[in-house]
Amino acid sequence: MLLLISGVPETLGGSAVATTLEGSTQVIARGPVAHFESIKQLGENGGGFFAMNSAHPLENPNPFTNLVETLAMVSIPAALIHTYGIFANNKKQGWLIFWMVFGIYVVLISIAAIGEYQGNPQINNLLGSAQPNLEGKEVRFGWAETALWAVTTTGTMCGAVNGMHDSLMPPGGFATLFNLFLQIVWGGQGTGTAYLFVYLILSVFLTGLMVGRTPEFLGRKIEKREIVLASVVLLIHPIAVLIPGAITLAFTNSLSGISNPGFHGISQVMYEYASAAANNGSGFEGLADSQPISTGLWWNLSTCFSLLMGRYVPIVALLLLADSMTNKQPVPETTGTLRTDSVLFTSVTAGVILILGALTFFPVLALGPIAEGYEISSGQFEPTPITSPSPLATPSP
Repeated sequence: MLLLISGVPETLGGSAVATTLEGSTQVIARGPVAHFESIKQLGENGGGFFAMNSAHPLENPNPFTNLVETLAMVSIPAALIHTYGIFANNKKQGWLIFWMVFGIYVVLISIAAIGEYQGNPQINNLLGSAQPNLEGKEVRFGWAETALWAVTTTGTMCGAVNGMHDSLMPPGGFATLFNLFLQIVWGGQGTGTAYLFVYLILSVFLTGLMVGRTPEFLGRKIEKREIVLASVVLLIHPIAVLIPGAITLAFTNSLSGISNPGFHGISQVMYEYASAAANNGSGFEGLADSQPISTGLWWNLSTCFSLLMGRYVPIVALLLLADSMTNKQPVPETTGTLRTDSVLFTSVTAGVILILGALTFFPVLALGPIAEGYEISSGQFEPTPITSPSPLATPSP
């Protein structure tokens, strides 16, 4: 209803035919867009009614609908963290985790927004003034709302887009890739909370080792089986992203279909596999992932591997972990029990998340958006074409 009131169309009629000012005929696609859009955003599907997704004026006509759709993406994953606190009978811990994730979310938004606001230094030098980066963006949203959306859609595993992520400045590329690597800011519906659960188990185990206290979580002892299963959950994602990404980059001329040379091309490849493994669906685009047939076949088959590995294997491991925790005898809380509902433990958890998540994928971030940022800021960027059978491999002048 909010989207309808705000100008998103809703009809079961066919396409509208209009006569343009030039006297030609234009066919305008339409349909039950308001319902489709609300399901897409709340259900975190990401596939748009129109090819332009939420950058299309009939899916997302104005800043108000942009705000509504952004809140729709984040509402259920954020609420499930509070739900976890209720189920665990520890609302304080639920709120502490919520604010920890919110803090990381705000930092990533700031990184992306500052990068877009500062714009491209080389373009600014040509213009003689500082201008925000508006390439690949809808002017009705601008740099700020596009940066907010980009971080939110990659953080919630939604995948809907209101701008071209391939056109983000390196800080925006860093923030979006970082979200896909971590999968907990805010994470998908249920999966984000599940991954937070895994990080909490590892934090309890590591903290217990450091301070000499019994590693217990939710009144159950954390032992070898739980640590093995938690490690499997966290290791599957880098396997599903880094291995096919390395193969693709090793055969750049025959498999990758990269349209942007240099460091940005690395980000394109890794973003595609991270998006597939994280069940996100957004892309840096620019890749020849459908044509020609040689690269299209590779991308469809290899990302299927990432999809299957990145989602189904962790589901099995999480179910086994839940079963293991359920079958353990509860242990009473004593003075030797490590409390998990404190600011100190939450800070340690944040450190574990950033260390494990960042260090696992740091080489990709260093060779991708970080290196690209240094290259652009130093004025050494030279768009040289990559030899490839794809016509997309040569950037336009």
